[in-house]
Amino acid sequence: MKTKYFLYARKSTEDEERQVMSIEAQLAELAEFAKRENIEVVEKFIESKSAKKPGREIFNEMIQKIYASKEAVGILAWHPDRLARNSVDGGQIIYLIDIGKIASLRFPTFWFEPTPQGLFMLQVAFGQSKYYSDNLSENVKRGIRQKLRRGEWPGLAPFGYINNPRTRNIEPDTIKAKIIKKAFEEYSQGRHTLKSLAKRLSFWGVVSKTGKPLCKASLQRMLTNKVYIGLIVHNGETYEGNFEPIVSRATFEKVQEVLKNRAKPRHSKKRHYFPFTGLLKCGECGAAITAQWAHGNGGTYRYYRCTKRLGPCSQRYLREDLLVEQIKDKISKVALCEDWKEKMLAKVEIWEKENIQSSQSFAQNVEVQIKEVEQKLERLVNAFLDGSIEKEIYLAKKDELIKIKTELNKRKSDFGRKGNNWIEPLKNWILTAHHAEKLASSNDFDEIKSFAEKIGTNRRLLNRIVIFDFVRPFDLIPKYKEICEASRAEGEASEQLNSPRNGKSCIWSGWPDSNRRPLRPERSALPTEPHPGEQCPY
Repeated sequence: MKTKYFLYARKSTEDEERQVMSIEAQLAELAEFAKRENIEVVEKFIESKSAKKPGREIFNEMIQKIYASKEAVGILAWHPDRLARNSVDGGQIIYLIDIGKIASLRFPTFWFEPTPQGLFMLQVAFGQSKYYSDNLSENVKRGIRQKLRRGEWPGLAPFGYINNPRTRNIEPDTIKAKIIKKAFEEYSQGRHTLKSLAKRLSFWGVVSKTGKPLCKASLQRMLTNKVYIGLIVHNGETYEGNFEPIVSRATFEKVQEVLKNRAKPRHSKKRHYFPFTGLLKCGECGAAITAQWAHGNGGTYRYYRCTKRLGPCSQRYLREDLLVEQIKDKISKVALCEDWKEKMLAKVEIWEKENIQSSQSFAQNVEVQIKEVEQKLERLVNAFLDGSIEKEIYLAKKDELIKIKTELNKRKSDFGRKGNNWIEPLKNWILTAHHAEKLASSNDFDEIKSFAEKIGTNRRLLNRIVIFDFVRPFDLIPKYKEICEASRAEGEASEQLNSPRNGKSCIWSGWPDSNRRPLRPERSALPTEPHPGEQCPY
């Protein structure tokens, strides 16, 4: 009995298959091939959808008819990649051949017979199709990453810009960019709501596809789109764009402030405020510390306790005010007073100036060496042109000098990037530690919790006592205070001590010039121990 065939033609609507023949061209080629090979086509299945993923409706309909058919059928298609570009659909075709539901596959561009060798070649063809699809996706992603590194917009230009095929980037549209700039300026001045701004843009000819004024969501996206200040946000990551911004950063920030102030808060279920939940764990069983309200002593108080979800635990409740008192005490241990902060920043400023001088001296020395190499290269070229040296000697010596010059340029570039990378972190640490003194007397519980998370690790609550270890470099301050306390106990310079409570000198040791130490501190601006004759904190 002559095998009857199902004809399947597919053309993806996605960009990566632009070069594939159109459906009309496939049908014409397949009709000519069927006539030439005397193939009887009983039904046609035509689809415009990518085969990268399973789920094509018309393809699945054809598969179901093949399953339901009492006789084995054949499939006529332009190429195996028209049938499948994924392992699921390709596996269905091969399985139907194995069970005898598909008797033949015919392609004008591919030979197939239902033999072990034919099945193997068909699997190879399906595998190649899947590899092409996967590899194309990776190539596209790699191309986008490269465009982002160059600061180029990776897709169609947003409103206000146009794509420039010559530069493969975007540039402001002559008219639309002016409209965007005017809209941002007017909204930043508080002259519009989103609704009135939509009417204003409609007056300028900026409307939706249906001809109506833009909706609030579209305006919100436009007013918060960082592309207008020259930034690219892709997959949540921001890149610096290599194209002209339309709006100034100051105007953009003002617009964000206006949007924030006019935003209406959503009504949500009222929740209890327990500021220190999530900060500590139970020191006995390791469970989380939770909180609850309780009545007692003529009032209502917040208490913190172990959740006891990991098993039996004997730990008791701790009132919030007592918890706060202990956390503040921990924070005060890493606090720098005003006097100490000023002296430390003054010392850091000295280090910074010395470092700058050292950097300038280094750069000058490298520049001198580079000029010397360039002079040698020039003399070498002149000698070669005059015929004083042979070509082999010239090439070898030139290669050596080029390597030296490249290395010097690299040293100069690396030093410029790394020279001052320790100054700013040190300054920030000093200011953060000084801020701890204010937090120790503050009632901003959220900031106190955030600071405790920053300075403490392995935070626990055991027997109503807050316990945690200080992270580096904050752990240096308590250690130094302990050393100063020991010095005080021994009676060294006790009459020179000033209490930190009255805001005078705390711990700072000035590192006198006679004390030879490296210009750059290895780990902190703090010395590891006080020196004779220096002041102690208490």
